[in-house]
Amino acid sequence: MLQSLLTIWAAVAVPASIAQFVPAPNDLTTKQGYAGIQVRYKEVPTGICETDPNVKSYSGYSDVDENQHIFWWFFEARNQDPTTAPLTVWINGGPGSSSMIGLFQENGPCGIDYNGDVYNNPYSWSNASNMLYIDEPTQVGFSYSIPVNGYTDPLSGQIINLPNGTCTDYAQTAGTCGTYSYANLSLTANSTVNAAPNVWKTLQGFMGAFPQYSSHGFHFTTESYGGHYGPIFNEYFEQQNAKNISGAHQISLLSVGVGNGWFDPIAQYAAYYNYTVYPGNPYVGESFFNESVKEMMYNSMYGAGNCLDQLNYCASSGIDEICNFADNFCYNEVENVFDVVLNRDEYDMRELMPDPFPYNFFQDYLNLPHVQQAIGAYVNFSSSGGNVGVGTVGTAFEATGDDAREEGVVEAIQSLLKQGIYFMQYAGDADYNCNWLGGEVVSYEIDAPGYTSAGFTNLSTSDGIVHGQVKQSGNYSFIRIYESGHEVPFYQPLAALTIFERMLQRVDIATGTVDVTDSYLTKGPKDSTYREGNSTIQTIVVPETATYNTSTNEPNPFNSSGITTKMTKKDKPAQKKSKPSSRLLMGRK
Repeated sequence: MLQSLLTIWAAVAVPASIAQFVPAPNDLTTKQGYAGIQVRYKEVPTGICETDPNVKSYSGYSDVDENQHIFWWFFEARNQDPTTAPLTVWINGGPGSSSMIGLFQENGPCGIDYNGDVYNNPYSWSNASNMLYIDEPTQVGFSYSIPVNGYTDPLSGQIINLPNGTCTDYAQTAGTCGTYSYANLSLTANSTVNAAPNVWKTLQGFMGAFPQYSSHGFHFTTESYGGHYGPIFNEYFEQQNAKNISGAHQISLLSVGVGNGWFDPIAQYAAYYNYTVYPGNPYVGESFFNESVKEMMYNSMYGAGNCLDQLNYCASSGIDEICNFADNFCYNEVENVFDVVLNRDEYDMRELMPDPFPYNFFQDYLNLPHVQQAIGAYVNFSSSGGNVGVGTVGTAFEATGDDAREEGVVEAIQSLLKQGIYFMQYAGDADYNCNWLGGEVVSYEIDAPGYTSAGFTNLSTSDGIVHGQVKQSGNYSFIRIYESGHEVPFYQPLAALTIFERMLQRVDIATGTVDVTDSYLTKGPKDSTYREGNSTIQTIVVPETATYNTSTNEPNPFNSSGITTKMTKKDKPAQKKSKPSSRLLMGRK
């Protein structure tokens, strides 16, 4: 029990070597945004992330409620006039995962290497759009309720306040001193539906403070638990528009993109069996488990009173406790079989745990005092679960069983499509956590007009390599990305940027040459049957110093000491990521 708790603490606490009390910034500019939302922000110096001195970035807070302050980080579009460029939001999932994951590991202007240095990302989505990264709900990442100086208790994961603001000897011995967000469950969201209003307020604040970046169309991108967030949040935005609220800005949504999304738990819990047993994944096929494990997993999913029955009971009753119980049962008895039996990374089944990819050095970097001062941070940073313990946000969402609820996601997508919104659903096919087979089932549930008549066709990109396949009908598309884990922009940066650009332009995803109409259909086979085979499956634990090669789709060669022997500027080494031992920490990032 002690070891388990220490593992939980280690996975979420701010590293002791860099933790510190964070002085409240005194150099933020305050503006009143739309809908009466106050915004506090500053311009971020060149080199903190964006390396081009001609491209501006800003970071700050939207004060969405009393003691609720949502952090955002904005980057101007590169290679174009940012005042005429579209605005795209990126939000990570979890619930409780910081959008700094997306910024630094996936599609932002920069990454952090093993020396803690900033390097440029040539495949940044800011190449095509103004980008706004939001840490939500409150208490995620740099967002905060009330800043408190304290230390972490390694046994409970709780923050113990230190009123005198001094990191005493006993505090240093017991845990990690730092400034954290007060862990109050009433000062964050506890469901997808409950989280939507503060995201709308965050956007109202930002758009009012920066109207020059907000008048040429709005696009929403997300991943993982964003399968819940994207549809529900944007349907809420559309509902707010319809109210014509005095002083509020009409958010002119044009498109939504969701990567490896968690949409429908009934379909996607079943897909864990589909991916590992039948029809299997495209890397090792049906050979993951022996017959006993296959039978156990099938019974846990479909046996009387087990996962499927419990999820259906959750859906019919809507009772929090029932949904919470169902989700924990399905996680432990269905999803977690993969982890226990195989010790492979749920987010990239090609890798054994601990998996060094994507690179994780940005977490230490964001807790450096000069970086926090440069972005106007009020608290120390944590990438998952909120800022404290095992995660205030994760705890809040778990209590309502939100992960086990479909929450009207499919209906919301259908509503957005009817309103002419372009909806792009994509999935890296090496991801187990929100795997592409489950995503494909959801694509049929969405049932966009003509979708059942569409076929899979190859995704064409500028490098001439087929990085995946697309099935598209009108303004809805489902994309399978080859040789990619959960965070597609990390593993397949060119393909990810390409489909993002095509979404913004409202052209066909497959070629980018056709203006999409309601009657547009891709032609090809009904099913995507391509199999990569096991050439990129790792049979040993990859060392923490390894680098990932996006051309060969596997680690660069490394020597007996674990040091990469061939390195390019884009292949940066990473630090070790502890495997979460808690349901709250696994999440859908």
